[in-house]
Amino acid sequence: MLKLTNDDITMAQAAKDKIAAITTIAEQLNERGLVTSEYVTGMFNRELQNSTYLGNGIAIPHGTTDTRDLVNETGVVIHHFPDGVNWGDNNLVYVAIGIAAKSDEHLGILKQLTKVLSVDGVEEKLKAATTEQDIITLLNGDVQFEADFNQQLMQLNFPATDMIQMAAVAGGCLKNQDCVAQQFVAELVVKAPTHLGNGLRLISGDKAVNRSAMAFVTTSEHCEFNGEVVKGLIVIAACNDTHHGFLKTLSHCIFEQQQGELLIASKDKLIAYFTNHEEDDISSDSALTETFRINNTHGLHARPSAMLVATIKPFSANIMVKNLDGEDKTVNAKSLMKVIGLGVKYGDRLQFIADGDDAKQALAAISEAIVSGLSEG
Repeated sequence: MLKLTNDDITMAQAAKDKIAAITTIAEQLNERGLVTSEYVTGMFNRELQNSTYLGNGIAIPHGTTDTRDLVNETGVVIHHFPDGVNWGDNNLVYVAIGIAAKSDEHLGILKQLTKVLSVDGVEEKLKAATTEQDIITLLNGDVQFEADFNQQLMQLNFPATDMIQMAAVAGGCLKNQDCVAQQFVAELVVKAPTHLGNGLRLISGDKAVNRSAMAFVTTSEHCEFNGEVVKGLIVIAACNDTHHGFLKTLSHCIFEQQQGELLIASKDKLIAYFTNHEEDDISSDSALTETFRINNTHGLHARPSAMLVATIKPFSANIMVKNLDGEDKTVNAKSLMKVIGLGVKYGDRLQFIADGDDAKQALAAISEAIVSGLSEG
């Protein structure tokens, strides 16, 4: 985890281009004793290999793998450019994170940054930041851009026989994810739910809420409230306006009379429905699966990740990937941010699932690219 302090951040900087920006960042890395003076050459060479611009106004200039011996101590320096710096292809950078890493510590930094690289609105907030704490809060992902809704916030087919049980389970899910405090749960169980039709109920609250979120609970038992059958309960906790998307989706659900479909949907289907994200799964019987071990000494940092994604993108097949030695999640292999977010280290096994007319050819190309070292062999 990247632990930032105010001392790591230099505000209100200006640079005519990315070469000037990298030069000043390298000088500060050197002044802090993190690197030797020659490290700047590695940073320039790295930029020539592939742009370190990640998206959402963020770049991560760092040295090449063969300049790691010039790193004295792992660390970062961050420069804020309120007017932006053209990092190439008219990509404006407002925050440049200069990284000095002795081994693969930078993979954790990249993984953490995926939280702020995958949502809208970050770029403008970084541009408008006025204090070091503003930058820290944004880079740590502490600013909520989307309300929380994940598998831990669902309990499907729970054996609840009354509304109090269902509300308590939903409240417990929210509390376990640190979205709400105990007061929210205590008030939740005494609130009267709103009937959304077809056995679906809703309760919402805004007191003792840490993060806006939604919980979803269904029951496998016969459950009634005021003489009417209850099959599922949605609980929304709100401390900002990020939950409005859930309400809009629910309104559409009610208008289209889709409550019954929600009540029998899987967790993955529910997440896809409420977040409008692609469902990171391939369930086709025709899908092909292959597993490859990553032999890059420093894992899949930005450059080899970019090369892997570049190999995969030309194929029309739907291709997903999972790090079998990391978190249990399957992501779109054509998304650079999602691949980086897997935090792949040396020796990790990647499982690719491909479905489509050119799936076999895609897996063969992936195999060849990985065996060749993804441009680092």
